[in-house]
Amino acid sequence: MRGRLVAGNWKMHGNRVSNLALLNAVLAGIGGLEGAACAVCVPFPYLGEVAVRLKGSPLAWGAQNLSEHAQGAYTGEVSAGMLAEFGCSYVLVGHSERRQLFGESDATVAAKFAAAQASGLTPILCVGETLEERDTGRTEQVVGRQLDAVLTRVKIGSAVLAYEPVWAIGTGRTATPEQAQAVHGALRLRVGAQTRILYGGSVKAANAKDIFSMPDVDGGLIGGASLVAADFSEIVKAAARAAQRKD
Repeated sequence: MRGRLVAGNWKMHGNRVSNLALLNAVLAGIGGLEGAACAVCVPFPYLGEVAVRLKGSPLAWGAQNLSEHAQGAYTGEVSAGMLAEFGCSYVLVGHSERRQLFGESDATVAAKFAAAQASGLTPILCVGETLEERDTGRTEQVVGRQLDAVLTRVKIGSAVLAYEPVWAIGTGRTATPEQAQAVHGALRLRVGAQTRILYGGSVKAANAKDIFSMPDVDGGLIGGASLVAADFSEIVKAAARAAQRKD
């Protein structure tokens, strides 16, 4: 049985005071919850303080990016080994903003994925299509290409996939549950029954139940809603309830 996971992506938000308040509120909101794992992926400078606050709690933590290099003259980069030292369980790999804004290629994403695995981290591999790619019927081709870049280099192992349609990130638009399931189902055929596949694209407390009810949706990669403790907690609860119904 594959587990359920809800991972919050704080992106470039937060400060030391607001982070502590948010973590405390989330922990209070998910206290005693069973059926879904949850994590927050935070900016690099806050990893130490987040690790201290969350140690021994049900909330795991991770990073939003990493270098494909283990060490060396790469000023400004952060290696997988460094993240592991701070107790990270997860790291996002190939988020659409990294691909689009920072020019990360499929090959670079695959190298980062391999580096994360080699250091014992669980990579959350993000794949997804633009609106133009969806409108021209290339969704499965695009996500298949992004996935193949990794699979031709390493095995998926215990990694997590996250389908994040680019056209539904930060736009207020969300794929319908049926649209999400169609892509998740195609990915499932490629990676097998045991791999968790998350949906990431404007998931909110109001739509989480319907999205998580789909048979191949195993949770969510949550952006803006992860910065609101009540909303994030409700999304985690929706994933836990969906797990109970499915299993």
